[in-house]
Amino acid sequence: MADHTPANIFKGIGLAVLAMACFATLDTTTKWVSLSAPLIVAMFFRYAFQAVATSAIELPRQGRALLQTRHLGLHLLRGLLLLTTSVLAFLSLKHMPVGEFTAIVLLTPLVVTLMAARMLHEKVSGLRLLLVAGGFAGTLVIVRPEGSDMNWALLFPIGVVLANAGFQLLTSRMARTEDPMTMQFYTGWTGAAIAALALPFVWAPIESHAVWGGLLLMGFLGSLGHFIFIQAFKRAPAAVLMPYMYAQIAFAMLGGWLMFSHVPDRWTLVGMGLIAVCGAAGAWLTAHESRASAEAPEH
Repeated sequence: MADHTPANIFKGIGLAVLAMACFATLDTTTKWVSLSAPLIVAMFFRYAFQAVATSAIELPRQGRALLQTRHLGLHLLRGLLLLTTSVLAFLSLKHMPVGEFTAIVLLTPLVVTLMAARMLHEKVSGLRLLLVAGGFAGTLVIVRPEGSDMNWALLFPIGVVLANAGFQLLTSRMARTEDPMTMQFYTGWTGAAIAALALPFVWAPIESHAVWGGLLLMGFLGSLGHFIFIQAFKRAPAAVLMPYMYAQIAFAMLGGWLMFSHVPDRWTLVGMGLIAVCGAAGAWLTAHESRASAEAPEH
């Protein structure tokens, strides 16, 4: 049972911001590793680290209870969706700066809102549609497609948004009945197993110790970020935490500047700001609607 006291909510916000720093550093590391390491090799180490770390920590504590689930198929689907997200993110970061990539990916909460409403046959308010349109407008300002100059690689971050939205919707559904660490366990092993199947066909020797360090750091940051985010949700409601997801854009811009000397131009900053404002406003609107629904008198 979550304990949403004011002190715990404050801790939850702090943990959420820390998780965003982990994810932004993960993306920066992924972009650096993508310049030298094969895709499947990077994915294998990313998920193998999570799988082994989760098993080493939770199996002694929970034993076979960690493996117990009535929805193994959903766990495998969730793992596949997250692996797809990671693969597309890796490909995206080979072709675009970290900050711009992060801003586009943070369209996900707005897309989740539309997908959830459609799946549940709920009416979407005009204000929410306006916020979604504003978020997509921000994306167009960032990528600025110009006829024949349109880069096909821009499809990768859009794929990340769609796969991540499916992952989050499935996570929201499963979190009602499944233990968070069981979800973490199956997600890690699903990604590691799928990548391992392809590994013999794409293996290439990596001689750089720095690249090996980057691969291990990817696994560590991915595992740590998801673990911290789970702890944040135990302390604060999702509606409170969602606006703080947009701190990841600032961390990603900092990482891009420190590692790759990339500074977004004026219009790119406008697009990133538009996405952040629309996304944070959408999260605030969700919180407002949730409170209004909870306070409405029962009939």
